[in-house]
Amino acid sequence: MGNPIEAILFDLDDTLCTYRRSGQEILSLAFEAIGRDPFFTAEDYYEIFDDFVAESDSGLENRRRCFAALAERAGYSQSVGREVAAAYAEERDQTNVRWLPGAKEALDVLSPDYSLALVTNGPPEWQSQKIEALGIADRFETIVYAGYDTAPKPDPEPFRAALDRLGTEPDRAVTVGNSLGSDVTGAHNAGVRSIWLDADGIDDPEPSPHRRIETMSDLLDGSRSLFTIAEG
Repeated sequence: MGNPIEAILFDLDDTLCTYRRSGQEILSLAFEAIGRDPFFTAEDYYEIFDDFVAESDSGLENRRRCFAALAERAGYSQSVGREVAAAYAEERDQTNVRWLPGAKEALDVLSPDYSLALVTNGPPEWQSQKIEALGIADRFETIVYAGYDTAPKPDPEPFRAALDRLGTEPDRAVTVGNSLGSDVTGAHNAGVRSIWLDADGIDDPEPSPHRRIETMSDLLDGSRSLFTIAEG
């Protein structure tokens, strides 16, 4: 048996909450608004998002750079990409988010007994709006905006920053997140155990998380404690 869990590091997007309108829906509306046929997808945008973080002062500037690069890749001028970005910004409401099933209940039950941190990849000006809309800022002892306060996940730095602020050692913490590439890999890089929220039913995930859950309600399944879920 390992050391007992003292701290839980939660991811935000697609772990605790999700947009009511998907990125692809917003992007389609943006192309329609400027009268262009779509020439890249939301997935294309997400794949290069972190590439421009270091040279961008804000999430809006990062998106403009991403869309400009994607436009150029598709044979358009960068200015066309920036037009799409402006139309996208008009449609996207960062407060229009909803809880994922069981997430609010998990925070309600776990917050009295564990030190909680939020470790999220994303611009502070966007993520803070989601946090405010959900009313959860007071649930976390610290919030790390990875990619802005630190290097982005899966770098171990954001996880270590959260643990330092909590005064917790890696072997007494667990990360809960939906992304194998960012959350599980990043946690393991920092020496932290992982609980993976598997929304897609992947048979052989890589890397392999310490535990897999299908909904956030599974954190509170019956009499099982987080200690048992994390260690097996």
